[in-house]
Amino acid sequence: MNETVAALDAGTNTFRIFIASMDDAGCLKEHVKQLRFVGLGQGVDETRRFDQGAIERGLDALREFAPMIREYGCTKARFVATSASRDAENRDDFFVPAERILGFAPELISGEEEAQLSFNGVLSSVKECVDPVLVVDSGGGSTELVLGDASGKIFEKISLNIGSRRIRERFLHSDRPTKEQLDAANEEISRQLDDLSWLTDVNTFIGVAGTVTSMAALDLGLQSYDRSRVHRSSHEVDNLLRISKELNEMTSDQIAALGPVAPQRAKVLGAGSLIVAQLARKVGKPLIASESDLLDGLALAMLS
Repeated sequence: MNETVAALDAGTNTFRIFIASMDDAGCLKEHVKQLRFVGLGQGVDETRRFDQGAIERGLDALREFAPMIREYGCTKARFVATSASRDAENRDDFFVPAERILGFAPELISGEEEAQLSFNGVLSSVKECVDPVLVVDSGGGSTELVLGDASGKIFEKISLNIGSRRIRERFLHSDRPTKEQLDAANEEISRQLDDLSWLTDVNTFIGVAGTVTSMAALDLGLQSYDRSRVHRSSHEVDNLLRISKELNEMTSDQIAALGPVAPQRAKVLGAGSLIVAQLARKVGKPLIASESDLLDGLALAMLS
């Protein structure tokens, strides 16, 4: 009988679970892949602490996930925490009750490990790559970038403290951002990207996480989110720049009304799109959206 594993992550915006096994061809076989909008990183950039309400939302999500792990008879499980948890001084206020609910402890992983896991996860399902390959994980609190090749060899990797929620809370204080707010946000993003000269050495550009996949869905003209259509879809630089501009001329309610963007995501999508747009402009190659990411990398590591 094939081993079944559970991979969970506590992101800045969402909590996710992926339950998988390996099929006869040596590829991941998905049994469950779900997310909950938690907003664990709410206010963390300013206070360096988890908000109690965010902690409770996170624990509620884990109470939903725990029975799934038992139902599928998972023999291994890992729960990783990323950017918001790296910043929060009171992370144990969440980690301790989380371990009681799940029966295993959360792991605080570095941005570099997060980048490596995302890179491995992407390469497991996006096969048509011309080296060098850049994988960008555009999250809520941080953005991980990995340059490597299709064999999995890493040339460069970095984790930047720019993400959709962090940029939103730090700079975009209006629901429809002002020009001054957008200029300040773009200046900070540009500052963090300017020294990364290797971003121009890319032949295959792949993006993961909610900002990228939401922008992909909008570019495809989807009325509701469809993972099968988003996964491995390709998006031209000019389209991404246009979508980012349009998003930042809307309120969050107007963004949610577009169809494929959840209301919780709509609140931070404009901010995240600024990061993706600047990356796209700098790389100068079409962006391939991937539904395979950190969770896939975690599952592969447990099954290998």
